[in-house]
Amino acid sequence: MSENLRPAMRLARRRFLTLTGAATAVAFGTNLPGTAVRTGTTPSGGLTGNPFTLGVASGDPLAGAVVIWTRLAPKPFEPLGGAPYKPVGVDWQVAKDEHFRQVVRAGRATARPEFAHSVHVDVQGLQPGRHYWYRFRVDGYLSQTGRTRTAPAPGQRGGQLTLGVSSCQSWPDGYYTAQGHLADEDVDAVVFLGDYIYEYGIAAAGGLRNLTDPVPDQFRTEADTLDRYRLQYALYKSDPNLQAAHLNAPWITTWDDHEVQDNYAGLTSKSNAPVEDFLVRRANAYRAYWEHLPLRGPAPQGPDYMLYRRFTFGRLAELSVLDTRQYRSDQASGDGWKADSDARRDPARVLAGQQQTQWYLAGLQHSRATWNVLANQVIMSRMDLDPTPADLYNMDAWDGYGAEQKVMLDGLAANRHRNPVVVTGDVHAGYAMDMKRDFADPSSQTYGVELVPTSFSSGGNGVEVSANGTKFLAANPHLKLVNEKRGYCVLRFDERELHVDFRAVPYIDRPGAPVSTVHSFVVEAGNPGLNTVAGEAVR
Repeated sequence: MSENLRPAMRLARRRFLTLTGAATAVAFGTNLPGTAVRTGTTPSGGLTGNPFTLGVASGDPLAGAVVIWTRLAPKPFEPLGGAPYKPVGVDWQVAKDEHFRQVVRAGRATARPEFAHSVHVDVQGLQPGRHYWYRFRVDGYLSQTGRTRTAPAPGQRGGQLTLGVSSCQSWPDGYYTAQGHLADEDVDAVVFLGDYIYEYGIAAAGGLRNLTDPVPDQFRTEADTLDRYRLQYALYKSDPNLQAAHLNAPWITTWDDHEVQDNYAGLTSKSNAPVEDFLVRRANAYRAYWEHLPLRGPAPQGPDYMLYRRFTFGRLAELSVLDTRQYRSDQASGDGWKADSDARRDPARVLAGQQQTQWYLAGLQHSRATWNVLANQVIMSRMDLDPTPADLYNMDAWDGYGAEQKVMLDGLAANRHRNPVVVTGDVHAGYAMDMKRDFADPSSQTYGVELVPTSFSSGGNGVEVSANGTKFLAANPHLKLVNEKRGYCVLRFDERELHVDFRAVPYIDRPGAPVSTVHSFVVEAGNPGLNTVAGEAVR
């Protein structure tokens, strides 16, 4: 399965220098960032080839710590990635410089077969607000070099924070061109809002990727077992553009539905599976998710995993991450787009759940940050699809859970002075919205903004504005932008304002598309609302 390598190679040229060897306690040898090399050390782990085929990654940055990740998979499309069923020792290093002349942390982790030989190292004792470089070594192979960054000290004032934000990267829907461009952005972290994989089987031709070599047979069926989910992650993570985006910055991730099953809701399967059977599938999916992403803490135990969490970036920004799948009630009215109903507004039906909702609102109320960002999976603001006086709401979004939606929106409105910014995935389109006390009244008070970066790849090439996008613009006066191409957003925060660039590529059915800024907004601290600024030319 061939893929365009230029973005990953460009990353190596632009971001890093050729390594010349490190005079350290653990001398790993040399490698180019973005590449894995053989160092000549005698093998001891029984691996039969380069084990770093799925790359390296970092994530969940704190002021003094960051998680670094890899998975040993010399033959990624074979059971256990072609690694032996035994523990394998993996050396790791973290340095202040790309040459690894100033190694500040080093050690040995154990890649265990029961966790698909994944490695999660929570590297402690780092300095706040600075870049570090990291790498792994096993059986004479040296991994790619990744760059990461810690968060600023908790009380630090001023400064800037730059986040790349996107979601939804269906592999067969097109090339990961947008991820390649994100790898060239100078961001402090990437916030990924769900649908890292899609559970669907993949046709032999590879969809819009138009592959010369057929997709292997084991990918033709839908993922539901642990081994099958692992294979799906291996396919996605073998993409060099996705690997490059992970190499460039730490990722903060959450899941949506496709990491398990399309539009599942808590204990409810969309294939009408018995609860006890679906919980086995959910446990498999949650385990594979943890195995393949740079997450802190122990692996999921069974079908439960507490993914919601909070990150602080000095006094400038606080980022809260939601999980709107694991705790939700089944969708009202059979799911889909439906008119208003008592079921939609039933207070017994929840999306985030009472415990998570209270956790978020209490944190928002006590936050001392200038900006308070909420990483959220499905659209929180009102979105009516019917431009007539009638209404039509998405039962899978917050609109389908009206009572809890009101609790959340009222909580955001009560904390207007804390500059709430909601970032949302799911819909494969770029939307920008003012959040209103009354969404039907353009003159109503604005208390925050909701930004929906488009998908990385899901939805194929896309269009500028679809027929439904036109309906949304007509029915929702608080909606300020619709763009349905593929891409991401770059958010730049400082004490005075938030600058938002919606970035998009014109096509993904073939490699090599340029990226451009299709629209930019500024949000002023203390004055919620979207203000348009001029866009940028194609780079």
